Amino acid sequence: MRIACLGECMVELAGNPLRRSFGGDTLNTALYLARLLAGTAHRVEYLSALGDDTLSEEMEQSWIEEGIDTREVLRLPGRRPGLYLVEVDALGERRFHYWREDSAARHCFSCGAALARWVDRSRIDMLYLSGISLALFPPPRREELLVALAAFKAEGGHISFDNNLRPALWSAAHARPVHDQVLALTDTALLTLADECLLHGTLGAQAVADRALGLGCTEVVIKRGGEPCLVATAEQRIEVPARPVARVVDSCAAGDAFAAGYLAARIQQQPLRLAAESGHRLAAAVIQHPGAIIPRSAMPI
Repeated sequence: MRIACLGECMVELAGNPLRRSFGGDTLNTALYLARLLAGTAHRVEYLSALGDDTLSEEMEQSWIEEGIDTREVLRLPGRRPGLYLVEVDALGERRFHYWREDSAARHCFSCGAALARWVDRSRIDMLYLSGISLALFPPPRREELLVALAAFKAEGGHISFDNNLRPALWSAAHARPVHDQVLALTDTALLTLADECLLHGTLGAQAVADRALGLGCTEVVIKRGGEPCLVATAEQRIEVPARPVARVVDSCAAGDAFAAGYLAARIQQQPLRLAAESGHRLAAAVIQHPGAIIPRSAMPI
């Protein structure tokens, strides 16, 4: 299977003293997918844009070393990646500060020139995107993306969507109808319950699953942090406990890692329960390390 992840990767500053790395929700998932699917016939690529600076060069080279196909990453002269700073409290919860308005990816998404090739069913089998991906497109280009997603779906493409709502990027009122349009096209929905409550008011996991299935999703996972996730289809619903950890160091990328573990298992035709367990296993490993990307040596077996 040819899997493409659409979004933005940024330079990450975190820790005390500050250390420089990189991260971004869909890039985190792409990287962990590439690690989990290494040695198989499946290919993972990233769809984004970078600049022509040394940071962009280092970033793309690191993706290549992780096994991510970067042939569709555009390089924009005179542009640079975005930047974010992470603050983590004593419980491992994080707060982000962003400098991304003038990033290469934002400029690329504003023109939409690459969409036709990026979302091309003859080239890829699965497209993974998030609520952050959607928020980075200005409204006219977002409409073009929705048209491209509908065509991709009609031609047999598989769409996976993680809701990842960021109020700093757009309001719930603006995000709500767009999320619904994407969910109507989505095969596998990975929804964080807290984000769904921000969008629609206080709801339980079962109600969120009902809503997503009613919109047209065929497979829905409701993520609830350290609580069991709910996996729902038209035929069955199961709850799968999260893996307890002794200490949460940094919750950054926990949901992205869960998505990678779950999708990698489903791509390899594992049943729903095993896929959810795989997602929990990787998320538990990630939250015990600082930053979005853990060392290869820390990957769970």
